[in-house]
Amino acid sequence: MSYSSAIEALYALGHELGKPRKFDLQHMVTLAAALGNPQRRFPAVLVAGTNGKGSTSATLASILHTAGYRTALYTSPHLLRINERIQIDGESISDAEFTEMYDRVDSAARKLVASGALPLPPSFFEMLTAMAFEYFASAGVEIAVLEVGMGGRLDATNIADPCISVITDVALDHQQYLGDTIATIAVEKAGIIRQNGVLVTLPQHPEANDAIGRIAVERNARGVSATKYVPNVTPGAARFDHLRPTATQLGQFLRTRYFLEVLGEEVLIETPLVGRHQLRNTALAIAAAEELNQCGFTITAQDIATGIRDTYWPGRFQLIPGAPSVTQSQVGKKIETKVAAPPLSQGDRVGSPDFILDVAHNPAGAWALRSALSEHFAESESDLTATTHPITFIFGAMRDKAIAEIAQILFPLAQHVIATHADSPRAATTDELRELAGPAGSDMIFEPTVAKAIERARAVTPQNGVVVITGSIYIVGEAFAILQSRAKTAQ
Repeated sequence: MSYSSAIEALYALGHELGKPRKFDLQHMVTLAAALGNPQRRFPAVLVAGTNGKGSTSATLASILHTAGYRTALYTSPHLLRINERIQIDGESISDAEFTEMYDRVDSAARKLVASGALPLPPSFFEMLTAMAFEYFASAGVEIAVLEVGMGGRLDATNIADPCISVITDVALDHQQYLGDTIATIAVEKAGIIRQNGVLVTLPQHPEANDAIGRIAVERNARGVSATKYVPNVTPGAARFDHLRPTATQLGQFLRTRYFLEVLGEEVLIETPLVGRHQLRNTALAIAAAEELNQCGFTITAQDIATGIRDTYWPGRFQLIPGAPSVTQSQVGKKIETKVAAPPLSQGDRVGSPDFILDVAHNPAGAWALRSALSEHFAESESDLTATTHPITFIFGAMRDKAIAEIAQILFPLAQHVIATHADSPRAATTDELRELAGPAGSDMIFEPTVAKAIERARAVTPQNGVVVITGSIYIVGEAFAILQSRAKTAQ
């Protein structure tokens, strides 16, 4: 089988949550057993939560890699290429290896279905998770950081036996699968806590605290709070002035720096992940890294500081300075462009205005984005609508998301809102966006593609303004591919 055939076969299973089905973890247990239980051949850290689990996972994996361990990272969804979900030491699985892993898992799954051991073929996410486990075991990784896909209790990743479980902030999302309250969703997330295990988390919503705490006590898990690693700093203490800096200066600006005592040593923490909410995610990664010293690993304070500094997690309040124009021909039906290095890391900017890419697919993510914009572009939220740095939003979302609430949080900040949709059958159409989000934006513009939305944004946003591309990760991913491609062409 070719790589392209493997990709097509995976998408035919019903990409992510496209086909409703009953979740049954026993199906994943059966599939893994047929593969020889690869998830048992490496230690793992499981990371669950609603928001921040990807950032926390990427940061922890970077720390472990810096400490000299062959480190696997499994995340979802992907920004540009599906291969991004399966990484070892920061490198995505190759196309050839991806195809080989697909063949192994698909062969095992077909035999199980034929024998009646499985009632139906594995889902998209079950297949990818099994492929990741098989790849990590075959490659001899020393530890894997596994981001839970959805929920926790019934998630395919939960067949792993983690040495540490991490739970990030819990909020409302995927209610049709996880429940309508924060308490019920938190119960699902807490499904990754093991009997007599270790739980790393932070105080958060009272309902989530109660649910997670109750299950931790029931399972006699030792709780580790990351509170001491959340600094009392203002991430946006330095802000843009009226001068237009170079790309190098902008790249340095969009970092948060603070001193912190870690493992008895004061170190400079310098994270490229921007926003007050990222301070919590970084704290969780630090606490988990520190706790891994009790699990047979050796991680120093300097490993933690360097790993945080070198974390690369694109599409999260990521600046692309002065991006040049784009054309519709650059967007294909399936974007499978390799993830490049951070854009325009040196030299002067090549165009205007600036672009910020940030995934905000639920209300909690929207509030985090609003806070980050306030921290970095205004003295207060009331100044965000001033003309010093006028904001244009490019927005699109999946139709099952809380579009109206997200719009109410973000759109009042903007001079212009450009609604569009990604190349996904789950994406809300412009008509659906007009109905759900229209009341929140007095000046909404509708464009049929992300490429056209970017062109329109450049036309309506002044040189000193900023274009914020947000909503679904699919919107951000398409925009990232387009802007990266044009930036390379301009260099």
